[in-house]
Amino acid sequence: MDTGQKESILIVEDEGKISEIVRAYLEKEGFRVKVADTAEQALGLLKEMFDLIILDLMLPDMQGEELCQVIREGSDVPVIMLTAKSGEEERIRGLGIGADDYVVKPFSPRELVARVKAQLRRSGRVKKKLLSYNGGELKIDLINREVFREGGLIVLTPTEFKILMSLADQPGRVFSREQLVTIAQGYDFEGYDRTIDAHVKNLRHKIEKDSRSPEFIRTVYGIGYKFTGTPDED
Repeated sequence: MDTGQKESILIVEDEGKISEIVRAYLEKEGFRVKVADTAEQALGLLKEMFDLIILDLMLPDMQGEELCQVIREGSDVPVIMLTAKSGEEERIRGLGIGADDYVVKPFSPRELVARVKAQLRRSGRVKKKLLSYNGGELKIDLINREVFREGGLIVLTPTEFKILMSLADQPGRVFSREQLVTIAQGYDFEGYDRTIDAHVKNLRHKIEKDSRSPEFIRTVYGIGYKFTGTPDED
């Protein structure tokens, strides 16, 4: 059954033939796909929101394990690792640093697509198109990247949306300022991490009834911020 616009997937793979085959199979299933052939490109694209990442371990500018750790600092997006290493120790290590699945080259593209679908079902991201909190007071449309407060559209900057989406996707989790800078500006951003405070201040003015007594984005002193809205049941 067609449920509308499909999920967004990032492929991080430096072998063009492999990435194009995987991309073709995924797009045939209706998924939206972007490809990066270096870790630097991937980190730039991670300013966007993806539902799943397919990550090769052998990249020209960074080990895939290291990139996976960077991803895990700010996101729980499912990660499927691709590798030519088939040993048990490599699998255990990959899963231990945050990968959700491990596929050994050479692999069947059809099997990889099946694993992608399984991970999306398991993570619940297939259904997660609209986030709603506090009895519908705050709603986040993930497809159209729009935010509504008590039914009214709120205009956010791209950076504000990324921060809100990351916090709201994991209520109660404390994000450090450094993690939010990575999410909003990218891994190689060299600015002062306190700049995130200005973005959060602006965000609170837009989504909170009283920015001095926030319902949704709370400060965790000395660390960063967390989202304290209550998710509505589907």
